[in-house]
Amino acid sequence: MPNAFISGTGFYVPPRVVTNDDLKTQYGIDTSHEWIVQRTGIQERRFAEDGVGTSDLALPASRAAIQAAGLEPRDLDMIILATLSPDCCFPGSGIYLQRKLGLCDGPKARFVPALDVRNQCSGFLYSLGAATSMVKSGACKHVLVVGAETHSAALDLSTRGRAVASLFGDGAGAVVVSATEEDRGVRSWHLGADGRYTEVLAQKVWDVSKRPFIPVDDKGVGQVQPELMWAQMDGKVVFKNAVERMIGALMELCMANNVTGTDIDLFVFHQANLRINEYIADHVGIPKEKLVSNIQRYGNTTAATIPILLAEAEQSGRLKRGMKVAMVAFGSGFTWGSALVDW
Repeated sequence: MPNAFISGTGFYVPPRVVTNDDLKTQYGIDTSHEWIVQRTGIQERRFAEDGVGTSDLALPASRAAIQAAGLEPRDLDMIILATLSPDCCFPGSGIYLQRKLGLCDGPKARFVPALDVRNQCSGFLYSLGAATSMVKSGACKHVLVVGAETHSAALDLSTRGRAVASLFGDGAGAVVVSATEEDRGVRSWHLGADGRYTEVLAQKVWDVSKRPFIPVDDKGVGQVQPELMWAQMDGKVVFKNAVERMIGALMELCMANNVTGTDIDLFVFHQANLRINEYIADHVGIPKEKLVSNIQRYGNTTAATIPILLAEAEQSGRLKRGMKVAMVAFGSGFTWGSALVDW
């Protein structure tokens, strides 16, 4: 049975930078740079321009990962795209990405399967687990795994929505998971979910239990109440559970692989809140030099945070061949996951 390793990484963020001060001056949000930094560590984020969707962000990130792996798009056997902000209700964004990669064109077209994963901030690790299993089973040789988000189109950029709007940004990260006979790659992955907390962090704009699922006026025009249209969050409950579940996921990972924190060279945590990650690192004794972070510059890009971190760390030389890497994420649902990779 082959091993599954990450053969290439790539990322893309839109060029438009939105600072904390911009949220106040451009959008009129009653907030301040100091208030946001103190609570989240975020200083700025990226917003895509009008007309740019999730698959558009995923495309350059994917191309970079494919090129880094020494492959062409037609070498792929499958696409797995994790997002909570798909291009549209359906079809999935993975299908759009397949077309934009040129896989449907010409006599050598390859109509590879394309799968969307909807596990929010844990989406990349759920996708990595699926891709690893596909490769190890022999069903696929190369799987493109993408986390991509266009949050800015669905943020309540007003004082009413500031607790959520200040957190999120747009971006995409991608990896290629490939087969190898070498003794390296994804050693194990561990996933979990707790549906008791489905209401704590949710956006219910597509509530299909309603008839119709979006209320309409007498002209048939859809109208959605703010509490359904925008994401709602109980921050204190999220913080408490994020800390508990991420520490638990990390401990499960270490026990399953018979390693300790000293054996791990790099910790890659989901970038939801710098204060959460700092608390976890202090609690379990992770040295600062082993923990990478970029939430200060990009905010929370949900499914994209971990692959963006991996790509940046590899490009900067922080992540090198032979390192042992632990990844941990927690998100809406609640869902969580961890993975250990010998790079």
